[in-house]
Amino acid sequence: MQFFFEVLIGGLLSGVMYSLVALGFVLIYKASGVFNFAQGAMVFFAALTLVGLHKEGMPFGVAIVVTLGAMVVLGLLIERIVLRPLVNQPPITLFMATIGLTFVIEGLAQLLWGSQPHNLDLGIQDEPIEWITETTGMSVSKFDIAASGIAAVLVVSLALFFSRTRIGRALRAVADDHQAALAVGIPLQQIWGIVWGVAGFVALVAGMLWGARNGVQFALTFLALKALPVLILGGFESIPGAIVGGLIIGASEKLAEVYIGPYVGGGIEGWFPYVLALLFLLVRPEGLFGEKHIDRV
Repeated sequence: MQFFFEVLIGGLLSGVMYSLVALGFVLIYKASGVFNFAQGAMVFFAALTLVGLHKEGMPFGVAIVVTLGAMVVLGLLIERIVLRPLVNQPPITLFMATIGLTFVIEGLAQLLWGSQPHNLDLGIQDEPIEWITETTGMSVSKFDIAASGIAAVLVVSLALFFSRTRIGRALRAVADDHQAALAVGIPLQQIWGIVWGVAGFVALVAGMLWGARNGVQFALTFLALKALPVLILGGFESIPGAIVGGLIIGASEKLAEVYIGPYVGGGIEGWFPYVLALLFLLVRPEGLFGEKHIDRV
């Protein structure tokens, strides 16, 4: 039972970080109905830019601020140059545009900073917390606790911002009905710009945490694929859904690897979340927190 809880806690902590990646998708989809496949590339760009600036001699704190500015500008440019001209186009057109953006952002990042993997040190050691080990016998990493705490604070802060502030209420109005929002004077394009800027900030935080955990490398772009099961379970338009979906995926993949993996040859952690998402689509395709859409014909 002690080992079970150790695996479960490790999975839940990983799930919070999955939620952080999924949050970038939710923000943009909620405001504009665009599935931003380039979110993983934005995470890679943020982490590589931060490391590149720091290696060029810029103090780490200053590098974070400069990278944050760069990510906000990148988000605003994507909205202004790429997506705004495609307003009212079919969803598949917008989706293909974000796929193209993925390769452009990846290429730009490597053009500016090179393609070599880098280490990113946030000053948090990836080692067990002694008092937890002595008290319970379970091994819980300091880095996992700290990273999950940072991700949780960011997720809760954004949830409160979009639920309690004037901008957040405008975002919900835009998400419900673009034309109605315009009719009551809500600046649609300004709201989209803010959301893309916030998505750039979320990409920076995710890039820092995942880069410190797995290294700053090209594989960070595949975080977009890892977030898909989270979105399917939680719902594409729900910030709480991103949290709950991440926790479910993180816990289930770890438990499946430990308890089911030995019977199927191992390696189940990589594909089990997609099987779970597929089964979930058959039962509740709109997600746990998504709204059921009924189309009249």
